[in-house]
Amino acid sequence: MAGIGTAGTAVGTIPFLPKTANTASGEEIIDIHQHVNFHARSNEELLAHQKKMGVSKTVLLPSGSALAMGSTHKGKSNGLAARVFGTFAAARLAKAHPDAFSFFCNEIPDVEGADKELEKWLEDGALGIGEQKFNLDCDSAPMIRIYEVASAYEVPVLLHFQHGMYNKGFERFHKILERFPKVNFIGHAQTWWGNIDANHEQKNLYPKTKVTPGGLTDKYLADYPNMFGDLSAGSGKNALNRDEEHAVAFLDRHQDKLMLGTDCADAVGEGDKCSGSGQIANVMKFVTDPKVRAKILSGNAKRIIKPG
Repeated sequence: MAGIGTAGTAVGTIPFLPKTANTASGEEIIDIHQHVNFHARSNEELLAHQKKMGVSKTVLLPSGSALAMGSTHKGKSNGLAARVFGTFAAARLAKAHPDAFSFFCNEIPDVEGADKELEKWLEDGALGIGEQKFNLDCDSAPMIRIYEVASAYEVPVLLHFQHGMYNKGFERFHKILERFPKVNFIGHAQTWWGNIDANHEQKNLYPKTKVTPGGLTDKYLADYPNMFGDLSAGSGKNALNRDEEHAVAFLDRHQDKLMLGTDCADAVGEGDKCSGSGQIANVMKFVTDPKVRAKILSGNAKRIIKPG
């Protein structure tokens, strides 16, 4: 599989790799999932939040255009349903603080010119596409167009899978993985994490029962070299906390496929209200081998998300 981010002629690309770790333990942490104006959090609060969590580098995931379309639930899902700003704001913050942030680009897949908009930002330093969070089937024609851009530029795509809401048809996603072998896909959110369980009930977005191994997510990670997982948000944290014995085995089994993300909207960066700091603590707790932990906390992100 070709290296991600090696195609294209990116202008003004922001280097992804931090020079030093800045956690108390000396372990480098890369957060692949944060947002500008996440539920109106200021940039200053975001910077402080990431520093408090001990994050060395953060990937900013923007929203698409603010349009009332079927794919945005007539505007209700604008801003990723969280008041998140678009690519211009993410790029501006990343370029103002290149040691702290890198950025992806995004657009509503079925808006006219979506492919050209993404190409523009990929030429200007975006390192991937996402968070794709729209009311479309994951294998629909507009989504295929997004994957084609990602394939041409050899950049990853981060997808929010949520039953009945976003990137529907998760059970068919293996066809996309087979069709686009040069694209590294990063799975995220409730349906992605619920399906670690072979007995998952799709309407249950935050299951609490013990996990029966062998779910669809487990299979995608095991069977497809271009499928990766984003540990972020309450859904990722719940997936580990619901069955700690399974979490230890799952993190070890997919140590080359999982990446630390936080996706928390608080301004504190610690405590019970910050799911990101809780998930970092989970990785520290469940992964005792420092070499494996380094892959999940930073190494896999550096391997998959690269400057052009």
